[in-house]
Amino acid sequence: MQQFWQQVVSGIASGAIYASLALALALVYRASGVVNFAQGEMAMFATYIALAFMDHGLGYWEAFFATIAVAFAGGIAVERVAIRPVEQAPVLSVVIVTIGLLVIFNGLAAWIWTPQVQFFPSGFSGGTVEVGGVTIGWDQIGVIGVTLGAMLAFFLFFRFTRVGLTMRAAALNGEASRLLGIRVSWMLALGWGFASVLGAVSGMLIAPINLLTPNMMQSVLLYAFAAVVLGGMGSPVGAVVAGLALGVTLNLLGTYVDFVTPELKLPLALGVLLTVLVVRPQGLFGKPAVRRA
Repeated sequence: MQQFWQQVVSGIASGAIYASLALALALVYRASGVVNFAQGEMAMFATYIALAFMDHGLGYWEAFFATIAVAFAGGIAVERVAIRPVEQAPVLSVVIVTIGLLVIFNGLAAWIWTPQVQFFPSGFSGGTVEVGGVTIGWDQIGVIGVTLGAMLAFFLFFRFTRVGLTMRAAALNGEASRLLGIRVSWMLALGWGFASVLGAVSGMLIAPINLLTPNMMQSVLLYAFAAVVLGGMGSPVGAVVAGLALGVTLNLLGTYVDFVTPELKLPLALGVLLTVLVVRPQGLFGKPAVRRA
């Protein structure tokens, strides 16, 4: 039983990272109807910026919050420059733009910082604490705490602040919001900014584990896609729950099912994604699309 809870805790730590990136995908999709294939590369680029801040003398947490500010501004800039000009274009055109952004951010990171593996420090001590016979690393506690804290902050922001409520209204009904004087296009841009912040948090938390390379977020993005599809593309709550559940489930399968090796975890996540798309396309928390005859 001790081993079971040990794996559950480890699964929650990895699932929290998937959940934060899945929430970023859900925010962008809910705000603008766009599936942002560049979300992982934007997170990776922000992580390199955090490393640059630390190389120039900032402490970990100073660089962390400075990077969040840069990521927020960068997300808004990406929406204004790359997405807004094609927001009325066919869906395939927008998808191609986000794939183009993926390639651009990946290439820029390799060009500016080289494609070599780089060490990214952790903001948490390497010690452990024992709870009920289960050994939990402080880094795991830190990852879970920071990720869930960021998610809680966004929940409170969208639930109780005027700007958050305005953004929700703009996402739900853009035309009615425009009639009420809401600048819908800027609300959508803010959605991209906040999604970029969540991605940056995810990147800075996974980098000490995966090590920092231009390709480090690609597998994480696939796990996040599986989570957001499982939870429902338009459901932030579903994205978080599914991300945590996916992390725990994959960890338990890797421990108790002999043929599930670390190399099979990603194919299993993709299998979940494909199964949900076939059986329940709207996800567990999403609402089915209703078409009038």
